[in-house]
Amino acid sequence: MNIVLTGSLGNIGKPLAKALLQKGHSITVISSNADRQQEIESLGAKAAIGSMHDAAFLTAAFKGADIVYLMETLEAVGNFFDKQLDFIAAISQIGRNYKQAIEQTGVKQVIHLSSIGAHMDKGNGILAFHHNVENILQQLPGDVAIKFMRPVGFYTNMFSFVRGLKAKGAIVQNWGGDDKEPWVSPLDIATVIAEEVETPFEGRKIRYIASDEVSPNEIAAALGDAIGKPDLAWQVIPDDQLLENWLAIGMNPQIANGFMEMQASMRGGVLYEDYFRHRPTLGKVKLTDFAKDFAAVYNKD
Repeated sequence: MNIVLTGSLGNIGKPLAKALLQKGHSITVISSNADRQQEIESLGAKAAIGSMHDAAFLTAAFKGADIVYLMETLEAVGNFFDKQLDFIAAISQIGRNYKQAIEQTGVKQVIHLSSIGAHMDKGNGILAFHHNVENILQQLPGDVAIKFMRPVGFYTNMFSFVRGLKAKGAIVQNWGGDDKEPWVSPLDIATVIAEEVETPFEGRKIRYIASDEVSPNEIAAALGDAIGKPDLAWQVIPDDQLLENWLAIGMNPQIANGFMEMQASMRGGVLYEDYFRHRPTLGKVKLTDFAKDFAAVYNKD
C-alpha cells in the first residue's frame, strides 16, 4: 500500500517507517526539514519536504495515498518560551489542514496519533489540542475510516526531570505518590500503528497504547537506581508553586498553565479514567528498560 507518514523521522516515525518498509509498503515521509531528505531516502522511503501549516502542500503529499498517518506535536509548532504563540490554536489549524487535504484527495483510511485525555473537553490542560483535532477529524465524511490512537505519557517526557535532578537532587512535580499510572515507549507506539496499518479499517476506532503501569514513587526508585542515586525522592509541590517556577524561567503562559493542569489531572487518576475503562495489552518496553536510556542522558552532561 501507499502510506504517507507525517512527523518526519522522530522517535515514532523512524521505527514506524522501517517496520512498514520491511512489510513491503511504499512509504512517503513528510518532514519540514530538508536536511532529513537524505536520511529518509536512505531508508527506502520517499521524502516530501514541506509544512503541516501548508494545506496545499499536504494535499499534494496525500494524493494517491491508501493510508495517511497524522500526528501533531507542540514542538513542531514552536518554542515553549515564545510567549506570543497560541499553541492550541496553531495545532487546531493543522487539524483543519489535514481534514482539507483528506477531503480534497479522497483518502479513505486514516490513522491519527492522538493522546490520552483526548476524550475530555475540559480539565486536560495542554492535551486540549488532541481533543480539538479529534473533533475536527470526526467531521470528515462517514466513508472515511479513522483509527484514533491514544498513547499515554511518553517515557521520553521524563528527560525533562534531568535539569531539576541536577539542580535539586530530586524529582519535583505537582503530582506523585503510589497510585499506578500508564507510560509508553515510542517503540511500542510504532509497533501498534504498524499493526493497525494491516488491520481492516471500518468506521471510527479508538485504541489506547501503553507499555507499563507504575507509580511516581516506583519511577523515582527505578531512575534513581539507574543513575546511582538509590534514595532519589519524588517531591510533590502545590500547583501554584510549580506554575510559578515555570513562568519564572520564561515559559509561554499557555504551555506552563497547560502542563500544570494536565499534571494536576493525573493526581487521583482523573486523566486515566477512560484509559482504565478500555485498558490495552501492555507493550514490551518496560520502565526498567527506559531507565537505562534515562541514565545515558543524565550522565551525558
